[in-house]
Amino acid sequence: MTLEARKIRLIMELRRGGITDTGVLAAIERIPREIFVPEPFQDQSYENRTLPIGHGQTLSQPGVVAIMSQAVLPDRSVKILEVGTGSGYQASVLSRLFRRVYTVERYRELLKEAESRFEQLRITNITAKVGDGYRGWTEQAPFQRIIVTAAPAEVPGSLVDQLGEGGVMVIPLARPGREQEVVRLTRGPQGLSEEHLTTVRFVPMVHGLPKKEAKLSEG
Repeated sequence: MTLEARKIRLIMELRRGGITDTGVLAAIERIPREIFVPEPFQDQSYENRTLPIGHGQTLSQPGVVAIMSQAVLPDRSVKILEVGTGSGYQASVLSRLFRRVYTVERYRELLKEAESRFEQLRITNITAKVGDGYRGWTEQAPFQRIIVTAAPAEVPGSLVDQLGEGGVMVIPLARPGREQEVVRLTRGPQGLSEEHLTTVRFVPMVHGLPKKEAKLSEG
C-alpha cells in the first residue's frame, strides 16, 4: 500500500474516531508525517501509533495529535504555546490552525531537526526555542491557547499564569495512582474548569534542561 493510500485510511480512521474539525483533518492530511519519522519507521508513518524519535522522546500517534488539536479549539486569529516540540509534527499541524505557534523544547538537537523540517515545509509562522517547558514563554504571554505534549504530575502553575482570560489549555496529566489522561482546562472568571478527554501514554514532563543544554545556556 502506498503512503498516500495509508494516509487516506488514517484520515477515515480519525473521522470514525470522532474527529469532526475539518481544519484538523485537512492539516493532518497536508502535513507529510513521513518526514518527521526516523528512517527505520518510515513505512509506519500513517499507522495510528507512537514512534520513537530519540532522546527517549516519541512522536505521538496521529489519533492523539488530532484529539488534542481539536480539543484546543483552533482559531486562526490567536497564537498558541506548545510545550515539547519533539519532532515538530504537532507544531506543524498547529501552524495550519493558529496565527502563530510558539514552541519550547528541552533538547537542542531535536529542536534543530524540527526547525529544519519547518524550513523544508516552508512553514513561517512557528517560533521555537530551547527552554524548560515548566517555565513556558513568559515574554510572549498571555496565550489564548496552550498545548502540552509531555505529562507532568500536576498542571504547572507558570503555564496557568500564562493562560489568558477565557484561554484553553490541553495537557496530559500523570497524576499519582491514576491512569494518564488528557484534560482540557478553560480559564474563566471563577478560575479553571477541567474536562476529561481521553486516556493516553505520554513521556513524563521533566523540570529544567538536560545538563549539556543547561551548560550551553549558561555559557
